Amino acid sequence: MRVLLTGGSGFTGRYVAEALALAGHEPVDAEGADRGFDLTRFDSVVAAMEAARPEAVIHLAARSFVGDSDATAFYSVNTVGTTNVLDAVLASARALRRIVVASSANVYGNALVEPITESTLPAPVNHYAASKLAMEALVRGYADRLPIVMTRPFNYTGVGQSAQFLVPKLVAHFAERRAFVELGNIDVVRDFSDVRMVAQAYVRLLTAQVPGSVTNLCCGVGRSLRWVLAQLQQLSGHEIEVRVNPAFVRASEVHRLVGSSSTMEAALGVLPYRDFRETLAWMLDASTSSK
Repeated sequence: MRVLLTGGSGFTGRYVAEALALAGHEPVDAEGADRGFDLTRFDSVVAAMEAARPEAVIHLAARSFVGDSDATAFYSVNTVGTTNVLDAVLASARALRRIVVASSANVYGNALVEPITESTLPAPVNHYAASKLAMEALVRGYADRLPIVMTRPFNYTGVGQSAQFLVPKLVAHFAERRAFVELGNIDVVRDFSDVRMVAQAYVRLLTAQVPGSVTNLCCGVGRSLRWVLAQLQQLSGHEIEVRVNPAFVRASEVHRLVGSSSTMEAALGVLPYRDFRETLAWMLDASTSSK
């Protein structure tokens, strides 16, 4: 299929584009289809849709750094921008085979159950998560007219992710063999995945039969930040001092975020890159080689 990617030049988008091409699809970056592409402008999204003439859409573009201080941008990009994409599809009158929309597991907040399933009640604790949940509510209003599947990816990472995110920051510190690193709460637990696994999931979602309107993308394994630090120490042979900086401790911290991967696995089958220690080794090797 010819697949329009929003966010195609971003961290996730580059891996999804590569996975699409390897699977025989034709990825089209929205920014390439319309050089002035702006998700918050409906006319710009329409122009990209007309230029690309896709058979499917994978909508990844978003403001995704939870610590971003510009709250308004979360809603204008994540919520209004997504409705622009869906309205542009309707305006094009193209009968698309599938539209995959990326939400976030952050919508669950501090869930009282573990593992978190798709039926767990969302309870967002920050603007990023709230904007994604608002987006989901609006997207469901299009479900009777468009073949939409939404995803809730849990934390994932890989080579090329910005060092403003936690795992790439840690990898860089170990690769540079720094004496110390400043962190916030080091007891948080996350369900970490490899970006290459997530990219494969998006490709399979183009044709898979998915029950319900939303699917978790995760490994189903909770790992603490302390565990990540220990693995990087073993892999690098370097010991680093951890200094807790109160400025990095978020007021509305999500303490545990561990998902159930059963729906994903039932719909998509076995996905590759499930060993997160191997992901850390891949990132550390790439970071060390670039120094």
